Amino acid sequence: MKEVLDKAELKMQKAIEHLEEEYGAVRAGRANPAVLDKILVDYYDVPTPINQLAAVSVTEARMLTIQPWDSSVLRLIERAIQTSDLGVNPQNDGKIIRLAFPPLNEERRKELAKEISKLSEEAKIAIRSIRRDALEKLKKLKKDAQITEDDLKVAEKDAQTLTDKYCKTADTTLAKKEKEIMEI
Repeated sequence: MKEVLDKAELKMQKAIEHLEEEYGAVRAGRANPAVLDKILVDYYDVPTPINQLAAVSVTEARMLTIQPWDSSVLRLIERAIQTSDLGVNPQNDGKIIRLAFPPLNEERRKELAKEISKLSEEAKIAIRSIRRDALEKLKKLKKDAQITEDDLKVAEKDAQTLTDKYCKTADTTLAKKEKEIMEI
């Protein structure tokens, strides 16, 4: 019974970690190297993340610099950024690429707020799904006479407590990200 709940909690933690990774990739006006994580460069016919081909650093609040270890990939990185949905035009000086992030307007902030709210809701759905799976496993243990009715009731209560805890964490993470987007 305990291992079922432990596995469920571990999965819920992973859902929150995934949500935080997704939030990191949302461009919120401030320069953040995580916005490049989903952009892949076609390097010798292998889709490769930019951070494996170059050093990415934040030089100013709204400026990222990308310095490739091999200067021959400079154009490939530039092309990958241009064809992505990042919405930033790279500036290539022959040695490094600069990405200047424009300040967000009010309309774009609201769009981003909706987008991150949707991501939060998806995380909460995943958490509830994990709870449902755990409850099914617990009911099977009860059916197989491995736990008692009382044990099942306690475990169901514990599963709900875990679900509430992680849904609250998702809401807290959402509120923090919304605040970040609206203040910029």
